Amino acid sequence: MQAGLKNAKQHSKLKLPKLVMRAFFIVLGAALVSVGLENFLVPNKIIDGGIVGISIISSHLSGIPIGVFLLLLNLPFLFIGYKQIGKTFALSTLFAVALMSLGTWLLHPVPPLTNDPLLAAVFGGIIVGIGVGMVIRSGGSLDGTEILAIVFSKKMPFSVGEVVMFFNLFILSSAGFVFGWDHAMYSLIAYYIAFKLIDITIEGFDESKSVWIISENSRELGDAIMNRLGRGVTYLQGEGGFTGGNKLVIFCVINRLEEAKLKSIVEETDEAAFLAVGNIHDVQGGRFKKKDIH
Repeated sequence: MQAGLKNAKQHSKLKLPKLVMRAFFIVLGAALVSVGLENFLVPNKIIDGGIVGISIISSHLSGIPIGVFLLLLNLPFLFIGYKQIGKTFALSTLFAVALMSLGTWLLHPVPPLTNDPLLAAVFGGIIVGIGVGMVIRSGGSLDGTEILAIVFSKKMPFSVGEVVMFFNLFILSSAGFVFGWDHAMYSLIAYYIAFKLIDITIEGFDESKSVWIISENSRELGDAIMNRLGRGVTYLQGEGGFTGGNKLVIFCVINRLEEAKLKSIVEETDEAAFLAVGNIHDVQGGRFKKKDIH
């Protein structure tokens, strides 16, 4: 019994720093989004996609602060997120949305940092993208349309990304009727930049890649990768579809900076080898950490 309590305490101690870090990045992410909206996008009549875009348009038409719409319009999706994804996600999202709404309200009296719509679109998109990426990476969300897209994708023959794109194209097009088509085009620039920065923030600059190699010299090639690149490899048994012969397939994970060197190792060892490289969004466990090469 005492051992069980001791393990539980140790487990909670291990979890607490992670929870603190998660909360810190949610606060920082929500703060960045608030700055991007109130100091760049909103004063220049530039919108983002999703609930944020709808909130900007609604605030402009009604005169009600954008923070009110950000909170109210996201609330129904929080309930859906709780049912579809889980309690932790819903609470993290509620925390992030509440902070974003408060941040926009506090920053509303602050004058914009630029009145140039192009600069506002570029830097506003960068700041919003990094902020949203931080929140998503910490287990939350700032936009209910992604939750709605998950529900729609289960009932319709479209992916989550396709549903989100459809919603955002409709919302961004609406900006043309409300703010003018010049501002709608600036909004597309801001949305594209934010979209790219979200991916970079979530995945990081040190992007991982999976490598599959089929060679007649698999053992020699695997040894070369381990010795010269410092990466571990896994050998998988395969069978040729045309020949029916047994094949030894090499699998390993590298980062993008090592791709060129790996290709040169493959070419030097076996020019006829089949090589396939793909992107990986996340790597955990195993022996991915690089071994020192002397």
